[in-house]
Amino acid sequence: MVTSGGVHAYLYLHGYGHIPTVGTGFLVQAAVFCSVGVLILVGGPSWFLWASGLFSAGALGAFALSRTVGLAGFVEKGWEPAPYALVSAVAEIAAVLAVAVWMVQTRRQGRANEGPSE
Repeated sequence: MVTSGGVHAYLYLHGYGHIPTVGTGFLVQAAVFCSVGVLILVGGPSWFLWASGLFSAGALGAFALSRTVGLAGFVEKGWEPAPYALVSAVAEIAAVLAVAVWMVQTRRQGRANEGPSE
């Protein structure tokens, strides 16, 4: 979360802030991702993990839209701006996968704690 937020903050400050709608989105994503990431690191409630997975999946969807049909009139090509697009995408994929693993483990622990059913 913090990595993706940092990338979006950097891009906002270095050119993307001037793009209508998309620039504001970059700023909001930077603020939310950095905040949620830090709150998770310092022991925030577990629902923050769910939120991070949803936010990261949404960011990946926005990334895909910006590379295909466009997002709010904005279209980017390939992995530009390099290396930031790749770093952000990898961080967001890692967040989605980490949340998925956490969900599976939590579910298994819940079943183990229930004991055998009669």
